[in-house]
Amino acid sequence: MILKGQKETENFGMNFAKDLRPGSVIALIGPLGAGKTTLAKSIAKGLGVTETLTSPTFTIVQEYESGRLPLYHFDVYRVSDEEELFEMGFEEYLHKGGVCLIEWADLIEDMLPPDTVTLKLSYGENDDERVIDIC
Repeated sequence: MILKGQKETENFGMNFAKDLRPGSVIALIGPLGAGKTTLAKSIAKGLGVTETLTSPTFTIVQEYESGRLPLYHFDVYRVSDEEELFEMGFEEYLHKGGVCLIEWADLIEDMLPPDTVTLKLSYGENDDERVIDIC
């Protein structure tokens, strides 16, 4: 699917969020600047999260409780190994009944549950285009 501009990306994320259920795990994969955080913010908005979503690069996970489902937003770019995630309780988050949204999820692919929905983002032909593949 080709999205033209930030507005289409935001609309996609908000519509995508409508189908999320307790226990949903969403993996966001793509190069730097491809729109992972923009998409994460729009999914949060679609869930009804009222707090400002920030990238949890240095804290690894941010929790948002204000939406129709809790949102656990991970950025695993700086995770050194799977043991680090295990120690911070990653597996417990998968079973807390919320939505786990994971940026840079390809770095922890072996830890993701089999029913994870993967959104692969890439650049389109024009500067404002993004391509999203849903796996």
